[in-house]
Amino acid sequence: MKILVTVKRVPDTAAEKRLDPADKTLDRESVETILNPVDEYAVEEALRLKEQHGGEVVVLCMGPSSALATVRKALSMGPDAAVHVHDDALHGSCAFNTAKVLQAAIRQVEPDIVLCGSESTDARTSLVPSALAEYLGWPGLTGAKQLEVDGATVRVHRETENGYDVVEADGPAVVSVVKGINEPRYPSFKGIMAAKSKPVTDYTLADLGVDPGEVGTAGATTEVVDFAPRPPRQAGQQVKDPGDGSAAVELAEFLAGHKFI
Repeated sequence: MKILVTVKRVPDTAAEKRLDPADKTLDRESVETILNPVDEYAVEEALRLKEQHGGEVVVLCMGPSSALATVRKALSMGPDAAVHVHDDALHGSCAFNTAKVLQAAIRQVEPDIVLCGSESTDARTSLVPSALAEYLGWPGLTGAKQLEVDGATVRVHRETENGYDVVEADGPAVVSVVKGINEPRYPSFKGIMAAKSKPVTDYTLADLGVDPGEVGTAGATTEVVDFAPRPPRQAGQQVKDPGDGSAAVELAEFLAGHKFI
């Protein structure tokens, strides 16, 4: 079984993020970047599938040349190889552009199943896995809390307010996993050293047959029109209750004046 897992380089979750005033895109170079935490669960699930069924695990990342460190971090967990798509024209790509490029790379690898994290911590749109399935023309099994592969059948348990939905389809399929589906393993020193020599295949848009005008800022389906820094926190207003009920009236007027009620 060939298992492909998508990973993304994102700004540190705890870092103060900002937009670049020049093009209003997220400034990914001003803070420390990490492997998207939710993708670690997808990598772990891919490794568990390999341990159960055999085969290989390939990591796929779309990002600038500096994202290679993220690729190596994912490889240090145990995957066998990686594909890195990088091209200057990709800057500013929206979720749908990203899915379009990823599907072109996936067709080069020809996996039996694709695993994704359910969301990235820099955007949290959760759109890419479903869009990826649509572009590939494959079943999309999203929000997996549990994953089973039985021959050609891919089955997921999706947690709901009332319990679990069990959804299955014939592979190949795209599966997005949620945080908590497993406990990602820590890279060992041996794994970190081995990751430095594992093969990484580089692709540009030309290699994938993707028109640069259809991706990046030029082809984005969304646009940030304007933004402003978050205002500094101001001192709160205290409402003291003298015991005559006037505090409740004052509180109601405050909430109504700020359109909370």
